[in-house]
Amino acid sequence: MKINKLIATAIIGFSSMTVFSQNGTMTPYSRYGYGIIGDHATSTQRAMGGVGYAMNNGRQINAMNPASYAAIDTLTFLFDVGLDLTAIHQSEIQNDEKVSDNKFGGGLDYVTMQVPLGKRMGASLGLLPYSSVGYSFGNKIDNGIDSRQGSGSLNEFYLGVSGKIFNGFTLGAQISYLFGTILNDSYATITSSQYSLFQNQMSVRDFHLLFGAQYSINLPKDNRLTFGLTYSPEKTLLGTARTVKVYASGNTSQSEVVDSHKLKGNYSLPETWGAGINYQLGRKIMLEFDYTYQPWSKAKYRGFESTPITFSFADRSKYALGFQYVPNWRGSYFKRINYRLGAYYTNDYLQILSTNGDPNRLKEHGITAGFGFPVPSFKTTVNLGFEWKSRRAHPNPLIKENYFSVTIGVNFNEMWFRQSKIY
Repeated sequence: MKINKLIATAIIGFSSMTVFSQNGTMTPYSRYGYGIIGDHATSTQRAMGGVGYAMNNGRQINAMNPASYAAIDTLTFLFDVGLDLTAIHQSEIQNDEKVSDNKFGGGLDYVTMQVPLGKRMGASLGLLPYSSVGYSFGNKIDNGIDSRQGSGSLNEFYLGVSGKIFNGFTLGAQISYLFGTILNDSYATITSSQYSLFQNQMSVRDFHLLFGAQYSINLPKDNRLTFGLTYSPEKTLLGTARTVKVYASGNTSQSEVVDSHKLKGNYSLPETWGAGINYQLGRKIMLEFDYTYQPWSKAKYRGFESTPITFSFADRSKYALGFQYVPNWRGSYFKRINYRLGAYYTNDYLQILSTNGDPNRLKEHGITAGFGFPVPSFKTTVNLGFEWKSRRAHPNPLIKENYFSVTIGVNFNEMWFRQSKIY
């Protein structure tokens, strides 16, 4: 595949991402705060539990730590696109009876590319999900139906650069344009032609920064130990928020804005710290452990006058462990397949308040597995991953959710530039 075709494919992918990003989100928990938060993991990394802070393989794009971009060699062009397909089983207790439901969804997850900038530098750009919202449910009331639904996402269009400061040590910086709109609707329906609607709209248009460092130590017998660190500073958000009230009866409807305010000073994102340690045993085995910390308890969230806040923020932490095994990277086809395993545990940033005001902390844990299938005669790899995840609140589980996801990613590895021989 020629470079110009890859670039055209990337542009199409970036355009599609604004429409299809994270449309697989289908959980009532996403109605709180900014929705479900992502971690910038590619299909390769998701199959390894979502690790990546200390990963710097020159054949895989790692947007979790911009310091990794310098690992690319001068003749390589990388383009990675990922797709997510998810099945969810949800259950809860209503009126002393267990109620369950099954849902299915999916969509385009991310689009990234990476290029060399000389012998000691590399750059990457792409589109990644920051958070996503998607839910729909309702209850009968005395004179009709009370229903809630939400949609939307916050996405990051990023550009990152990194360079080798000295052997084994790289630094990277990344700037993202954070954009998107989150909608939360509350309907009170009396008849098919008579209803009232309160729609809370949050539109974000802002910039976000990420810094990273990696230090690798070469050990005997082609082994390597790498330490990774990332930091993203806290920031107040820029954009607008408003509530639109709509009342419809028959063929007439009236709408008005009942609450409009700026995001600046009212909403914010916390700082984010990420640390990882990666051990490689030759080219056969790679093992990594990551830790993520975000002090969400310090973040601001004003909310909307028409909707009482029934949640609070708590400090988020995530522990992840990933493993990869390649029998022989120069052997027969099946010996060159990448075999991956992973697991993670997350104390999420949301606390859902009970009717008596007690907080219920949202937690999730999961196990992952996957394969990297090399394309014959090319350096391109097709990544297939599987993930099982459980999400619920503690101590009161509220809605119990079990996820099974299939991720498919294609990592194109093509020649960026080769100097012609002069005869």
